[in-house]
Amino acid sequence: MPTQAGTLLTSQSLFRCPPPSSHPTRRASAAKEARPQELIDAALELFAEKGFAATRSEEVAARAGVAKGTLYLYYPSKEELLKAVISQRLSSEIVAVTEYANAFQGSCEALLRDVFTEWWSRVFDSPTSAVFKLVITEVRNFPEIAAFYRAEVVEPATALVGEIVERGVRSGEFAPVDVRGAVMSLVFPMIMLCLHKHSLGACAPATDMMEPHAFIRQHVELVLHGLRAHPTSTAGADA
Repeated sequence: MPTQAGTLLTSQSLFRCPPPSSHPTRRASAAKEARPQELIDAALELFAEKGFAATRSEEVAARAGVAKGTLYLYYPSKEELLKAVISQRLSSEIVAVTEYANAFQGSCEALLRDVFTEWWSRVFDSPTSAVFKLVITEVRNFPEIAAFYRAEVVEPATALVGEIVERGVRSGEFAPVDVRGAVMSLVFPMIMLCLHKHSLGACAPATDMMEPHAFIRQHVELVLHGLRAHPTSTAGADA
């Protein structure tokens, strides 16, 4: 799953306080089928800028260049719109990565490296990274969204990574480990990286944090080092 050349951002562009947003109103697409995508894109931008609770539906419609009534034709509520953002930006990606993992013929170590360095780099570079901040900071007040996110993102992603780790343990490639603990060790720092990008990292000097893609690679290698089944030395056992 290689990323496209030229899509990786540098720390200088990521960790510089951005100017106030001045997005022009999008021209409404003549193609009716394009409107849901325009609304999802506009919603994610505004949710990331203002927060989910503070964003009004009419603002999303205006950003997308459509009437408020048009928004409600596709998404009857703001909650349904956020669900659509989660489904398109994360759920569909997890399905694609799961299909890739199921067809993968190499080692479990190579598969984990692919999934985390390539997929997480792509997520981090895209507006999708803002979804984690939205969910973590606001979902407590919206239990329906919390349940949806858990079913659509947390459970399938945990199952995917857990299956790769379990496969490695069964094959002897990885040492016996607490699989759930290994999954959390892999995933949580990645989520924290996305949170940092959309909070302190948005205004912090570039020197405050290492280049994000280097961080992702180093983190994955660190966890893989701990997972590998190191041969047990018998030296001195008969002494």
